[in-house]
Amino acid sequence: MIPPSFVQELLSRVDIVEVVGRHVQLKKAGINHKGLCPFHGEKTPSFVVSASRQTYHCFGCGVHGNAIGFLMENAGMGFIDAVRDLAQQVGLTVPEDDRSTQERERAAELKQKQATLNDVLAKAAEHYRKQLKASPRAIEYLKGRGLTGEIAAAFGLGYAPDGWRGLASVFPHYDDPLLEESGLVIAQGETEEQRKRYDRFRDRVMFPIRSVQGEVIGFGGRVLDKGEPKYLNSPETPVFIKGRELYGLHEARAAIRQRGYVLVVEGYMDVVALAQLGFPNAVATLGTACTAEHVQKLFRFTESVVFSFDGDAAGRRAAGRALEASLPHATDTRSIRFLFLPTEHDPDSYVREHGTEAFEEYVAQAVPLSRQLVEAAREGVDLDSAEGRARFLANARPLWSALPNGALKLQLLGELAQMAGLAGPDLARLWQSAGNPRRHPTSRDEAAEPSAPVAKSSRAGSRPPRFAGRAAPARKEDTALRMLLLHSEWWEQLDADDHELLADLPAPHGPLCAWLERHLHDHGNTPWAVLEQALQETEWAETVARWMPESVLADEVHFKDLRRVVDSLRIDALKDAQRALIERAGSDPAALARWRELDNRIRQLSASQASLT
Repeated sequence: MIPPSFVQELLSRVDIVEVVGRHVQLKKAGINHKGLCPFHGEKTPSFVVSASRQTYHCFGCGVHGNAIGFLMENAGMGFIDAVRDLAQQVGLTVPEDDRSTQERERAAELKQKQATLNDVLAKAAEHYRKQLKASPRAIEYLKGRGLTGEIAAAFGLGYAPDGWRGLASVFPHYDDPLLEESGLVIAQGETEEQRKRYDRFRDRVMFPIRSVQGEVIGFGGRVLDKGEPKYLNSPETPVFIKGRELYGLHEARAAIRQRGYVLVVEGYMDVVALAQLGFPNAVATLGTACTAEHVQKLFRFTESVVFSFDGDAAGRRAAGRALEASLPHATDTRSIRFLFLPTEHDPDSYVREHGTEAFEEYVAQAVPLSRQLVEAAREGVDLDSAEGRARFLANARPLWSALPNGALKLQLLGELAQMAGLAGPDLARLWQSAGNPRRHPTSRDEAAEPSAPVAKSSRAGSRPPRFAGRAAPARKEDTALRMLLLHSEWWEQLDADDHELLADLPAPHGPLCAWLERHLHDHGNTPWAVLEQALQETEWAETVARWMPESVLADEVHFKDLRRVVDSLRIDALKDAQRALIERAGSDPAALARWRELDNRIRQLSASQASLT
């Protein structure tokens, strides 16, 4: 685990304007910078980057975060990869004390090997693209599928000629082990002298498989005429693990955010054809069932996933596996739905026959996860018998238990109980007394690196926190602390009496002000992105989360606003003192004189407040 203190230091050294500026064209706009949001389509810039707070925010789609969050959201990186990328840019070494020297050396070797394999695969992809331009037959095939040259170029489509050693013209050393390791070349024979090498892909339309970052990590090939197998994927390699990758995700990122959902289909031809027909927000698994890692990756880019399956038995089985993979991620703020097409259609053919609007309506009618869970549990069960209802609950229990705690899980308990003829509390007691069923396994990445909130989500984990949308606080104390945390430089503009007033506030406000003063004394003025990290090591992290507005950038205030709030707090304190003096006035002759002094002070502060409006 990367120490929070390192993350704080990293965020204090990077310049978010420079980080975002590599991906977004920014222009100065007052104290901030503005540009077109990379996360949704827009013509008028609403994406704001704040150098003072070291944060970004889009007033159009609501995404916001710090430099680490931007790399995670824009490039699809995991938290650790984003931290390493930024650390390399500013010359810091990421502490990895929990790994041995041998483990670090192996990790470095693997990273170098992956970079080398990416270069080999990119070179092959460029070769296949050139071969496509020289093959009228392959071009006619793609045109026959309704694809244009523009869409073929967008997805980097190519063609592998019909020859056993076509890549020998691309790679002078055809016996280079990297060609075999990358999956481009197959070698047969027990000894080196007996080994025969030949191209894996021959006479196929080639679909480069890209990582979220855009690197070529493998290929899918489809025969032009008849032949087996119809589709052929690269084998798994150090850079390509089918259970983790999704075809088309790199190309679909912006469209997913713009459309508000991702459509998961069965094959790469479906993805490309749908993009051609106006649905660029589609991705596909790569010859494997949907995994929890697939689902986890998709939720980095959207809160809504729609799985599309054929309506036949195979499609139902695939839907069952997707359901199990999705359950651990089905929080109350996410939408997971299942779309079953007529048996005679795939998404491509449905859109071509019925049109885009009809397909959009079909997607809108997709089955929600809750209903799919119920249907999976009742399959082959007779609910008219006690035995059948008991079997129904036995089927439903492990599925229901895999859901995270929340309103959805609670509602489903009641629905399942009603279908089984039980009261909700009775079913809860029954399942509780029977012990915990075996949970569906989650992904390896989830165990090693918990997912974190990115942009508008509220996922909790070890990645940088993102205080998600909440109503603006009404209490003066909350407002004052929020302003000081967002603008730590204002602390020095307050005088000693103000500091004393704030530090004397009841917990948690007073102790938090004292913490802020110590932090600023040790570190100087600190951008909000860094304070956000530092607060995670304190007892006030959740408290501060409740004070923050929907976006820290949406709260554009000035020092006079803080001054007005602090003066109002002082007036409240003076009035409290006046009430105490009134109670003592009968026995203390000086109490009334002191009351008048305080009243004059209140009048002065009130007049000062009026001048600030």
